[in-house]
Amino acid sequence: MGRSEQTRQFPDMMLQMKPLFAIVACMLLLTSCYYQEEDATLFEVGDNFILSADSLKLQSNRPLHNLPVDTLCERITVCLGDPLVVAEMLVIPEDTTDSVWVKLAHDQFTMGWIHQRDFMASVVPDDPISQFIHLFSMRHLWFFAVGFVISLVALLFQVFSRRQPHVFFLRDILSPYPTFLLITLAASALLYAGIQHYVPETWLLYYYHPTLNPFVLPPVLSLFLCTVWLLLVLAIATTDEVCRQLPTGEAVLYLLSLLGCCILCYLLFTLAALSPGISYILFALFVLVLVLRYSRRSKARYLCGSCGKRLRELGKCPYCGAENR
Repeated sequence: MGRSEQTRQFPDMMLQMKPLFAIVACMLLLTSCYYQEEDATLFEVGDNFILSADSLKLQSNRPLHNLPVDTLCERITVCLGDPLVVAEMLVIPEDTTDSVWVKLAHDQFTMGWIHQRDFMASVVPDDPISQFIHLFSMRHLWFFAVGFVISLVALLFQVFSRRQPHVFFLRDILSPYPTFLLITLAASALLYAGIQHYVPETWLLYYYHPTLNPFVLPPVLSLFLCTVWLLLVLAIATTDEVCRQLPTGEAVLYLLSLLGCCILCYLLFTLAALSPGISYILFALFVLVLVLRYSRRSKARYLCGSCGKRLRELGKCPYCGAENR
């Protein structure tokens, strides 16, 4: 039989989130470390890249001062996926197209010159972080569309099967992790879009010199990377908590509903970031609604008569399967 339980909502919530608060506090204290690379260049001689364009034509002859570009010289073609290294850089001020030329080498027999502008538009740094950023920038809408469709199909399956599914925001589990995951994702999306829109040179510098250490970056990038690490921690904690509270099948469907909410949240705040005033107000309201909703719905009024776990409503216990009436 279910038994009434007087629950203290906020102390319980704070106790569950205590390890995460400690992580956030450490991150905020250490983000004051700022690396001094104001004059850092995007790339230099010896840096390695991967060709991301279908092909690239290099000029075999060295460009010369006060002479027009030799359109009749031999052209060397490199193809998609070919590794390239910056062998030399040359500045020709009188070149009206681009004053900076870059000599690229595929191997000791395949090398040539190209304008820096064309070079930067056709390559990706040979670093897994940069390559992930490039892939995410090019394909994230496609990935989001697939993920959202899968989430929607899973939700419709539960509705038409006449079950009472656990769905994020509608019929939630007793855990603060999904709520804090969504709040952190919104903050991360807001920072990501804001950096790219308002300080693109800072993001470009990070793209060519990536790192997973948030404590050697400018403050805004450091804060963004902290939110990314916190997202990873929260995603693991959320998955573990959902799998602990729900059977495998229901856990998968709940996580899919959470994925759909995350996709919508990301798209909403990346678009909202284009208008700073609106985005900050929207984010504050978003956080307020989620926190108030969690504090109201997380009150567990019952205990399972079999295992003693807290229950928000009578019925089948998600922990042991016993019926509570």
